[in-house]
Amino acid sequence: MRVSVETTGGLERRLKIAVPAESFEEQVQERLRSATPQVRLKGFRPGKVPLKEVRRRFGKSVRQEVAADLMQSSFVEAVQQEELSPAGAPSLDVINLDPGADLEFTATFEIFPIVDVCDLSLVSVKRPTAAVEDEDIDRMVERLREQRTEYDDVDRPAVEGDRLTADFIGRVDGEPFEGGEGTDVPVNIGAGQMLPDFEAGMVGMTPGEERLIPVTFPDDYQNEDLAGKAAEFTITAKKIEQPNVPELDDAFFEALGIEEGGEKKLRADITENMTNELNNAIDGQVKRQVLDGLNDLHDFQIPAALIAREVQMQKARMVQQFGQGANAPELPDEIFLDQATRQVRVGLVINAIIEAQSFEADEQLVRERIEAIAQPYEHPEQVIAYYYGTEERLQEIEMAVLEEQVVDHVVESASVEIVETDYEGVLSGIAVAPPPPVEEAASEDSGVESPETDETSDVVADEAEAPAEASSDVDEGPDAESTDQSKDSA
Repeated sequence: MRVSVETTGGLERRLKIAVPAESFEEQVQERLRSATPQVRLKGFRPGKVPLKEVRRRFGKSVRQEVAADLMQSSFVEAVQQEELSPAGAPSLDVINLDPGADLEFTATFEIFPIVDVCDLSLVSVKRPTAAVEDEDIDRMVERLREQRTEYDDVDRPAVEGDRLTADFIGRVDGEPFEGGEGTDVPVNIGAGQMLPDFEAGMVGMTPGEERLIPVTFPDDYQNEDLAGKAAEFTITAKKIEQPNVPELDDAFFEALGIEEGGEKKLRADITENMTNELNNAIDGQVKRQVLDGLNDLHDFQIPAALIAREVQMQKARMVQQFGQGANAPELPDEIFLDQATRQVRVGLVINAIIEAQSFEADEQLVRERIEAIAQPYEHPEQVIAYYYGTEERLQEIEMAVLEEQVVDHVVESASVEIVETDYEGVLSGIAVAPPPPVEEAASEDSGVESPETDETSDVVADEAEAPAEASSDVDEGPDAESTDQSKDSA
């Protein structure tokens, strides 16, 4: 087999490959001989069709089949011979397929780039440090109580804190506007679900009362057509309910799955889960900064085939996330391009570090991660056996562990700033966020109140039944997948 290599630009290579005619023709003849006993033609007994007739009728198609197989196998042999690492499937084009002549074809493809890992001390990381304090636990207990608030009907004017169910329609310049109408909408007065003027105007309403409430939309309202405009809402109160926050009693604890130990056990479970959440958030934020740093500090050409594949993976994840399946609209590649490029670049850098440091996935860490995944299941031993018995699933865990090892390795050399903060500062990300520009900071108070973010949903998942690993994969999936993608292609 003759092979020549041409660089057509950047990472693209073109191989011209020639398979000797003798080898090609021998395989064509062998394929025809093997097929002859199965050929059925009118006028011939089964299995007795002459080879000459089989060649006359099927020789061209068999030659093409053999050529396709030979091109694939010869390409693999050629890239090994030339020590090339394709980053994607080749484009194969036939040059000569004539009988008696060498099979000649070209294979065009991209190769993996050579990645020179930067000086890791140039990576900058802010590591937040905090502890779960009694006040944090107190707030979490109160939020759990608020989550289980029940409402009782009352026949009196509404006050702040009540839930008022109403119909309403809004008008600007006397005309209804899109999104300004609702039926049987429950509003917790004072909770910031609606604009402040809207909720304040509900105070004092009684069931059955209709009221006209003037409202001014903030200048930075998300709907630009309404921003800064004055409106009027006609509101009809239908039902008023007052909140009934549960006491810290046995019924409350049992609702959280706590049969013994009462408040002490609840606070202990909350502490454990909040501590896990805190540590996972810290690890996730450090990891995100490391990956961002590796992305920013490396600039090299990236195979378009890898980016295209990552774009399709991100598309598929989005469709799966929103559960639209075959009914999902076709999304343009452009909206995924920047993130896909980042994922692939970071994956290639991580692979370069793994190879340079001869890292192998720590078996104990792999085991711990699989056991954490299996913990919430009724039969965790079956889940563990599934992961160890399924090569693809096991490789995903190994790559995730390898990525963590790379992050730890980078942090050892990186410039790390310890940022002292509190639980809320870590969970919100404020502790490591860059300061806003002066003009943004000056206009931070937009006048629009939004509902309070509820951090408890993942902290006490199923109220003390969630596994400690519940949120350990912060910011991990996409980068782990792109790392695995790049390594598999090699």
